[in-house]
Amino acid sequence: MSPWEDQDDPVEVYLLDTRIQTNHREIKGRIIISNFERVPEEVWLSTHAPRTQQEGNCESHGTHLAALVSGQSVGVAKDINIHSLRVLNCKGKGTVGGIVMGLEFIWKKLVSNPSKRMVVLLPLVSGYSQSINNACKLLARAGAVLVAAAGNFQRDACAYSPASSPEVITVGAIDSQDQPLIQGPLGTNYGSCVDIFAPGKRIVSASKDCNVCYVTQSGTSQAAAHVAGLVALLLTAQPNLTVAELRQRLIHYSISNTINDTWFPEEERFKTPNLLAALPPHTQETGGQLFCRTVWSASWSPRLTLAAEAHCDPEEELLGCSSFSQSGKRQGEHVRFLGNRRICLAFGDSQVSAVARCCLLSRANCSIHTTPSSLVGLKTYTHCPDPDQVLTGCSSHWGIENLGDYPHTTRKPGPNQPRWCAGHKEARVHASCCHAPGLLCTTKYRRFNPLEKVTVSCDVGWTLTSCSAHPETSVTLGAFPVDNTCVVRHQDSEETERAGEEGPVTVTAICCRIQPSGHL
Repeated sequence: MSPWEDQDDPVEVYLLDTRIQTNHREIKGRIIISNFERVPEEVWLSTHAPRTQQEGNCESHGTHLAALVSGQSVGVAKDINIHSLRVLNCKGKGTVGGIVMGLEFIWKKLVSNPSKRMVVLLPLVSGYSQSINNACKLLARAGAVLVAAAGNFQRDACAYSPASSPEVITVGAIDSQDQPLIQGPLGTNYGSCVDIFAPGKRIVSASKDCNVCYVTQSGTSQAAAHVAGLVALLLTAQPNLTVAELRQRLIHYSISNTINDTWFPEEERFKTPNLLAALPPHTQETGGQLFCRTVWSASWSPRLTLAAEAHCDPEEELLGCSSFSQSGKRQGEHVRFLGNRRICLAFGDSQVSAVARCCLLSRANCSIHTTPSSLVGLKTYTHCPDPDQVLTGCSSHWGIENLGDYPHTTRKPGPNQPRWCAGHKEARVHASCCHAPGLLCTTKYRRFNPLEKVTVSCDVGWTLTSCSAHPETSVTLGAFPVDNTCVVRHQDSEETERAGEEGPVTVTAICCRIQPSGHL
């Protein structure tokens, strides 16, 4: 049996959209119409066409997407059953209340049959709504995989819901030339809330006009439908994957650095993932692979605390924490425990972002070790004191805005397990130390003269868990991971020279892997 063939308990997709033309040959017999319908009252403005003809438009969007997911010829996951919930009217309009009620309707179905694997496709966009995001969180925690459209407003997807929900897989759109989707003056949304991109320009799929008609449509809804189909295939092949495991695999097996990101605003390019969704090879082995992803703090809403916060999924371990501010006015970062979970905190001005490296690491025992207060003002180092733990991350936090130049001497790690973090004399230095079966880590130190951007990459077979820049000068904007590369941004050389703060940049990248059992 192919790994993509249906199992005894097949995966099903729930689609919140318009009505669907169920007799189209692409999807006939595979659409299950639920008894749920919450749409705003229709306003019929045209008197030149009969109402029945106008109502035909109610099925256009839903029919196109349903066939993209499971159509017999155009579908990604052929023969998957789709449950239709109508939350959009014939003009494509819906309400926050209707969307929330639709998500709650699905949640009740899932909790009544918790072993059921379901994918929820949300090809709709609202303004930022905590109610929608909370409903998504509840449903994801119950085990559903939610896939949402990023939106077509050429803006930060974090300003919209459900795209901004951390619990959903948010999908942006590209065209056939790997360019970001442009639709007249608008186009695909972007930013740190987007997880991945997929085709969304002039996509051919079923038309509502007749049972054998086809039509092209464009948008992030079509891109999200592609990813929903991929997710359904992955769950069919591996029904026991958790939501976090599935998202990490989707990111890991995507095609990186193919999208022309120059179309995005410069300040959003490094936050927007350059990842194109792809299905992993059927024979791909994942045993021993350490999966990690990068999570940025929520910069689209006012902060309620003095620090920016980046959170991992409860199933993930936070192994590395860094900070970045376009203005350069940052005061570092550190990891703090919130209950039994760890969060990444970044300090500085209103532009500072916290950047967490979130990894799947089973049976991990992790802790944070910090330099004592008595050492602040001296050369500061910290390390992992437990010989059974390995260093997975370094960070540092200082309480003054301008550190000034202070070239430190990096302590040389031992030949087997490098377990030291070093920092500025005015900073508190933090080491993230973990013990997990088979976990091995190594530290890469690189020292550069001031450049606008410097990078350090992990070797093949190793996964980046931490990325940091020692604050030897106050003009380092910060560090962040991009795939398996640590990127450090610096103010441009002209600004540095004017400020008289030219100094070296030291980059620390920590790379880890899980050694197969029985191998040293």
